[in-house]
Amino acid sequence: MPNAEHATGSRPMYTPEQRRRRDASPWTIVQGVLAPLQLLAFLVSLWLVLQFLQTGAGGTAATISIFVKTGFLYAIMITGAIWEREVFGVWVFAPAFFWEDVVSTVVIALHTAYVYAWSTDALPMREQMWLALLAYSTYVLNALQFFWKLRLAKREQRSELTAPTVLVTE
Repeated sequence: MPNAEHATGSRPMYTPEQRRRRDASPWTIVQGVLAPLQLLAFLVSLWLVLQFLQTGAGGTAATISIFVKTGFLYAIMITGAIWEREVFGVWVFAPAFFWEDVVSTVVIALHTAYVYAWSTDALPMREQMWLALLAYSTYVLNALQFFWKLRLAKREQRSELTAPTVLVTE
């Protein structure tokens, strides 16, 4: 299981070199900016989609909001792959983020299915909104994975900063 060691803490999430690359990468900042913007777009869109499903009004606004949210998702996925390449040497599925990348793949597939359904009229608007909610539920799961991973990384970094240093002299 690629990520099990990270969850148990038996192996650090980042090697010292990976941490250095992470901290030096401009893509770390890009991810830090895009993630809260995507969350904001999600919250607004979720409200608009739920309003549409409840009242039947505001379908255009809900649709636009889904496209805005999906745009942020595509941006964060592309820049995240670049970041993963810079830090871990692979575009996706680095061992430290394997399960996050698996769920991210489902998230992007469902958002892309929404875009397809909208652009081809494969589903009526109401069903498109339900598809968007399904995509959003996987996004929430994925966001929770990344929040958890961020928490683990901060805890790991704090423990390294407070760990006693052993000086070996001959």
